[in-house]
Amino acid sequence: MTSTVRQFSQLLNHLGPRWLGFRACYAARQRAGLLRLKLPATEWCKDPLDRYVSNDTFADPSRYQAYRLGTDIPFFFHRDQRKTHSTFFAEWDVGEIHPNNIAGDLERGVTRYFEHLSVRTGNPPAWNSNGLTGKKLPSDRHWSDIRDFGSGDIKVVWEPSRFAFTYALVRMYWRTGDDSFAEMFWQLVEDWRENNPPQYGPNWKCGQEVALRVMAWCFGFFGFADSPATTAHRLSLLAQMIAVSGKRIHGNLSYALSQQNNHGIGEATGLFTIGLLFPEFRDANHWKRTGRKLLERLGRQLIYDDGGFSQHSLNYHRVMLQNYIWSLRLGELHSERFSSELYDRIDNAGKLLLQLQDKASGEVPCYGQNDGALILPLNNCKPRDFRPVVQAAAQLTRRTHEYDRGPWDEDILWLFGRDAVDASCRPTEQNDLAAKDSGYFTLRGSNGFTFVRAAKFRHRPSQADCLHTDIWWRGQNIAVDAGTYSYNSTEPWDNPLSRTEYHNTVTVDGSDQMDRASRFLWLPWLSAEGSAVRRSAKGLLAYWEGKHDGYKRLKDPVTHRRAILRLGDEHWLVLDYLAGRIQHTFRLHWLHVGVPFVFDDRVGRLTLQTERGPFSTVVASSVAPVDFSVVQADAKSPRGWHAPSYMAKEPATSFASIARANSVHFWTLLGPDAHKLDWESGSLKVVTERWEAHVVIRSEPNASEQLVSQLSLQGTLEDSMEFNTCMSC
Repeated sequence: MTSTVRQFSQLLNHLGPRWLGFRACYAARQRAGLLRLKLPATEWCKDPLDRYVSNDTFADPSRYQAYRLGTDIPFFFHRDQRKTHSTFFAEWDVGEIHPNNIAGDLERGVTRYFEHLSVRTGNPPAWNSNGLTGKKLPSDRHWSDIRDFGSGDIKVVWEPSRFAFTYALVRMYWRTGDDSFAEMFWQLVEDWRENNPPQYGPNWKCGQEVALRVMAWCFGFFGFADSPATTAHRLSLLAQMIAVSGKRIHGNLSYALSQQNNHGIGEATGLFTIGLLFPEFRDANHWKRTGRKLLERLGRQLIYDDGGFSQHSLNYHRVMLQNYIWSLRLGELHSERFSSELYDRIDNAGKLLLQLQDKASGEVPCYGQNDGALILPLNNCKPRDFRPVVQAAAQLTRRTHEYDRGPWDEDILWLFGRDAVDASCRPTEQNDLAAKDSGYFTLRGSNGFTFVRAAKFRHRPSQADCLHTDIWWRGQNIAVDAGTYSYNSTEPWDNPLSRTEYHNTVTVDGSDQMDRASRFLWLPWLSAEGSAVRRSAKGLLAYWEGKHDGYKRLKDPVTHRRAILRLGDEHWLVLDYLAGRIQHTFRLHWLHVGVPFVFDDRVGRLTLQTERGPFSTVVASSVAPVDFSVVQADAKSPRGWHAPSYMAKEPATSFASIARANSVHFWTLLGPDAHKLDWESGSLKVVTERWEAHVVIRSEPNASEQLVSQLSLQGTLEDSMEFNTCMSC
């Protein structure tokens, strides 16, 4: 079977004939120019507001303003609440990320990208240019004629046009009453309008981007309602822009839905928002009903029973949650409450993030594709702090809080009002997690936790990273996910970090766990499973085991199995077993935080000098010799780098161990004490300064047997665990 036929067969198997048929037809429609006919490019003066409103008198700006000010259309807040809201801000205005800094930079011509980069773009920005390279995309062509990846990373072009700075400007206006923040918003709206005629240029290309821009515009529309800068003329212009945006979203909605991810959810949110907040539009009821129906449907289809999400990314999980929190709360305010089933799914999605969180910092693993998206920047917390969205989800679904009062509560003030800030705190306990629908697992101790992913994919995977394992210790992410960096950049940074070799797992013969069929598609989809987490009676030991079949597609099939043991509160033992019939090159990789280190190649020990003390990783193997390699910030490749956010990278420490055999056991011990691993006749002895662990390992376990048969602790820690033969027991 040729590679093309094989790939088509895999697409048919995983995505189905309906999806393939739609994508083929969509590509044909695009080539034939049918998208240009359906959503023709035009000028603002040729697509006026009176085409969209049900009352012709609204074509007059003063009458339209009188209608908007005289009609009490519910939003998250009301202009009359500005003074009472301002009493809360002082206690939250701490730390480096303050809306005044964002607004001040914007005024000086510095725009914030991906919630971390400050880029000198000028004020206003060049909306159709890449702010990092200066390369301009055509603004005189229909959006369907502009390539996704032909001119560098289009996400960099889109970023200023999300208007995320609107939230900072509104937050400052409500803090100070200074009309200059409102004036800056309106000037930027007017300039964007002048440089982005309807359906012309890259900023109309993605319906999700249009929807996110609409959300920000609506926040400004209501947030600056009582400002003298909000003139009748400006209100009418923005209403027209929002109406044209609704037409754009609705006109190409099917493409977003075919992606089965946040694109559909975001565009449904945009339609629902416009339909609710602008009832004077002729299509308002249709857009509202369409958005509501899709939000219900996509919630059932894309949010799993355990709270996981189809996009296999914790950052995109947050985007999904913020879309739904926005939509469900707006629905409540308009007596358009969604189903209890959808509320339950959102509740589970928020709780899942909590279980994956380092509670001290609010961070979660940098797992999955991560473009730094934060669509509701309503607080002073760091971008990787997930407490604001977890807190808001709890407020929405249970009317309680997960955390004591803090800066993460500003979201609740804006979205739910001042009374909600004082809701009772009923925190959910963090425990070992076995979310089998989505494939997320954790083992927790009092001073850290380990995270691992083993999933059976129902939606397309974005990375080849099965059995990737994070280690968190004393509030530090010690063993890290490499992140994303960029979806489309020059080599070697053209989205390489999605590959298996950069994750904390094992590669076979240099192969990825799946074949990369395109920029965002891996085939064939592997299948993985993980067991429930088991704890000993005293709680000093915990055990998890999982496996995947990604390497069974090789000419000589190989199965990868991984077991993770928590030993005491601060040590983790990771066991990997891979077996084939002929010799393979097995490479175990660990990516650690980029701090000073000492490496002893005689015993395979890497010791990191962290802020909270030394932390060691020692690797041993059933095969000799093992070739060790440690690299930090390689100048010629992505090895030894970590991308904590989009278009940002920082040094990390890459520790690789290579063995050549037909089968291999790798053992990795991670923890703060100096330690070593001794292997003799099927028994592994873990030695630290205070205690020893004895692990009896099956040398050639069959498919139903667990890797470990006996486990015990001796010394200052004493405990033991009995094992059944069956892996699934």
